[in-house]
Amino acid sequence: MTQNTQQQNKKSKYHRVNPNSWSFKLFLVYDTFMVFIIVFNLFCLCMNFFLMSNLGSWFFNSIHLPDVLSFYREHLHPWVITTEAWFIIFLIVELVVRWAYAIINKHHQRWFFFPFIHWYEILAIIPHLRFLRLFRAGVIAYRLYEMGYQIIPSSIQKKALFYYRVIMEELSDRVVLTVLDGIKHELNTSTTHKDLISNVVQHHRDLFTQVLAEILQENLTKELRAERDLIAKNVGQIVSQAIEDTPELTQLLRLIPIVGSRIEQQIQSIGQRLGENITEGLISPLAYPNQSTQSKPNFYLDISNRITRIEIENNEKLDELVRSAVFESLEAIRKQVKVKQWQQIMQEQDQATE
Repeated sequence: MTQNTQQQNKKSKYHRVNPNSWSFKLFLVYDTFMVFIIVFNLFCLCMNFFLMSNLGSWFFNSIHLPDVLSFYREHLHPWVITTEAWFIIFLIVELVVRWAYAIINKHHQRWFFFPFIHWYEILAIIPHLRFLRLFRAGVIAYRLYEMGYQIIPSSIQKKALFYYRVIMEELSDRVVLTVLDGIKHELNTSTTHKDLISNVVQHHRDLFTQVLAEILQENLTKELRAERDLIAKNVGQIVSQAIEDTPELTQLLRLIPIVGSRIEQQIQSIGQRLGENITEGLISPLAYPNQSTQSKPNFYLDISNRITRIEIENNEKLDELVRSAVFESLEAIRKQVKVKQWQQIMQEQDQATE
């Protein structure tokens, strides 16, 4: 999906909004104002926290400006506290007005849905949860972005998305590696995996049978069709040679005058042809299983059923095979997880800039 298509899909959410109407322009100005005032409020509170802390005192003393800090604490700090109180009152009134507006225009199916949908705005009124105001500013900015307005520069968006992916990749890698180490330790220190393997096989015997039958049918039929004539010819030659190597039959035929040798040749020819026909008859159901009638058994399915009935418990070779396959799979996953995708992206970006 191209970028233009994505933008069209985002704008389709607001297809009923007329961008040229005064209500829309007022809505746009109000959202922009709210983003600005929320960010400014949080900036002022952060600076106030810094200036009123011991770290702020140390900083201003180190740059030899203690009078500036004293002036702020005596004259500006009370104003910041008062402004914060008025801002909280403003948020409460603004929330109530918007709730009433939502009820009048029936924005939600029930009138009491509004506080649950805008829970972060209600919690942001609490002084100790002021950071949620920034969340509201982000929601407004994202909504404006969906409407096609570039609130945040694309360069900042790309950097923010890149660092978000870095953090998520590092966290997910740690989780995956911990899980893999736990699985490997469990396989090394316990025998529960044997029961697990047995249960898996028991629950999937029918599927194993079907898959094994399909594999045998798909591969063996091709080989049997390709080698059918050669196998029949070889079996016929073996039968003919077996007749020739039977001294009792040779001596008995030689007792018949004149036609004895002729009968011996005919018997060898008949035996060879009989061996070829029998071999072709035995191979046909295996080489062309789909042409067999319903009364004839499916040899591949029968073979698969017999194989899957084999008991796997107390089988050291099978246990060793499974352990080896699992450990190699875990190690392969570990190597893949250790690959830092964000480092590769940075290298590609550096190469592109060079």
